[in-house]
Amino acid sequence: MGNPITVSKDLSKTAHDHLWMHFTRMSSYDKASVPTIVRGEGTHIYDTNGKRYLDGLAGLFVVQAGHGRTELAEAANKQAQDLGFFPIWSYAHPKAIELAERLAHHAPGDLNKVFFTTGGGEAVETAWKLAKQFHKLNGNPGKYKVISRNVAYHGTPHGALSITGLPGLKAPYEPLVPGAYKVPNTNIYRAPVHGDDPEAFGRWAADQIEQQILFEGPETVAAVFLEPVQNAGGCFPPPPGYFRRVREICDEYDVLLVSDEVICAFGRLGTLFGCDKFGYVPDIITCAKGMTSGYSPIGAAIISDRLAEPFWKGDNTFLHGYTFGGHPVSAAVALANLDIFEREGLNQHVLDNEEAFLGTLRKLLDLPIVGDVRGNGYFYGIELVKDKATKETFTEDESERILYGFLSKALFDAGLYCRADDRGDPVVQLAPPLIADQSVFDEAETILRSVLTEAWKKL
Repeated sequence: MGNPITVSKDLSKTAHDHLWMHFTRMSSYDKASVPTIVRGEGTHIYDTNGKRYLDGLAGLFVVQAGHGRTELAEAANKQAQDLGFFPIWSYAHPKAIELAERLAHHAPGDLNKVFFTTGGGEAVETAWKLAKQFHKLNGNPGKYKVISRNVAYHGTPHGALSITGLPGLKAPYEPLVPGAYKVPNTNIYRAPVHGDDPEAFGRWAADQIEQQILFEGPETVAAVFLEPVQNAGGCFPPPPGYFRRVREICDEYDVLLVSDEVICAFGRLGTLFGCDKFGYVPDIITCAKGMTSGYSPIGAAIISDRLAEPFWKGDNTFLHGYTFGGHPVSAAVALANLDIFEREGLNQHVLDNEEAFLGTLRKLLDLPIVGDVRGNGYFYGIELVKDKATKETFTEDESERILYGFLSKALFDAGLYCRADDRGDPVVQLAPPLIADQSVFDEAETILRSVLTEAWKKL
């Protein structure tokens, strides 16, 4: 254990009384302490009592370079002393310029224009608004609809939430933005057809996008939003040929392809951008999280020259922006973070170790509760089942009792911070900092094996 943090009052009670935690059932802390993290070092975090935990989720798919990177803190400190804030509304500052150039250099194809936001949901919101206005400026005012996948998560702003494919997240806020439609995702473990042929399944899944475009009318569809590896539901990688076919479909019907890489960019899959891993060039990349390894908030929509062209002419203006978009401190931290990526070869480290990580997690398939282990890079989901032979999933009551009533707390108490989730079928997700090695994989597998064995007994 590390050294406990001395506090002047009960942080847990204060958190319960005043801090409205995100996506949190606040009543769960009526009689329980709020877990409070005070320090991070490498791949581990520490709470107020000095207890050490493996950060199996990189914070929230964010802390790519690991915790405790003093050079990132120093980059923020230096920039704050030079220029703590200035907006990029008709003005610029050096760090936003430099970061935009660097991102454009790394992005594929002609994605050379960078519109900064402060997070991923804002980047998705930006992409949809831009797609609508682009089509209007190109003489296609009826193209406003978007297509995304079932169970996919794309953010919480009203537009991004409309694109999200999780009914439970959307119901309290309806009516949402009209024009968002859903197609099947790429969960081959539960494929409705071609479950034994990944390539045929990928072709089928991509063709569902074409069918939806035709059903709505190509003259009404503006964009398709897809994650390289879908997060919600538990890390669905694309089947072979899937994105190649999607790109063909989008080109045929003049529909923009948006690669939502809020999680998948900046090394999570072993490439700077997730689309590079699967060999496709989108029209827009939305990204955030790992750009600064979480040391300061920033996001971006990276846009092709073709889409930007109308806005570089005459009096056309993209009437959209965020006060803190391209914040100078965040931009400086992002540049320092990208320096670490290059100096330490973080992308190659992921590529060199992803098979070992997957292989270690797949040892858990000998447990009766583990139905599937899937993902890519340093981004994996472990799907839990009641019956491996039939793939029978948990009932709603069992998810409540096992995932939320037992697993989440038991894993954390055992020293592993990760995600136990039932958005879709019940899964446990792992996405540690990109500096993780075999010792981290083994630590995670050992804790998971013990806790999942107990969970099975409770079923």
